[in-house]
Amino acid sequence: IVVRFFVINTLLSMGALIGQPMLLYRSLIMNEQNSHLVCPHCQATNRIPVAKLSAAPNCGKCGQPLLTGSPHELNAQTVGKVIQKNEVLTIVDFWASWCQPCLMMAPQFKAAAAKLPQVVFAKIQTDKYEQAAAPYNIRSLPTMVAFKNGREVARQSGALPSDQIVQWVKS
Repeated sequence: IVVRFFVINTLLSMGALIGQPMLLYRSLIMNEQNSHLVCPHCQATNRIPVAKLSAAPNCGKCGQPLLTGSPHELNAQTVGKVIQKNEVLTIVDFWASWCQPCLMMAPQFKAAAAKLPQVVFAKIQTDKYEQAAAPYNIRSLPTMVAFKNGREVARQSGALPSDQIVQWVKS
């Protein structure tokens, strides 16, 4: 921190930061230690220090827990924001109400979420929100897709028991 303070003061004295000292402060200090997390309750994007992600952070807007340890339902308006804005690992279960393996896996997905409270678990009903699920090229149900920083990092099709879901997420 002393070195960063020295660098900022040096650049300020050289006139390099005229009109933009806060921008440099954010880029040097704020962004490298924080992670964005979308509130499952009010959809506000929160900036949380990475070191405090394990301390059950609450939303700055609504005060509800950000990491709930249970899957939350996404809809056409929220699916894009949750996937694109969350910088923590986010597991999305693409399912349908007519799909028996999906319905059998639902309690397993919930149990896996409880075992991994630092991971965001979410579900989207593809028969209800077809257009919202379409960009993710879901070809079979159920399909779990892991996202981090808005990018797909892994995909698993088929129903799994909770222990295998946890193992897949950790791999």
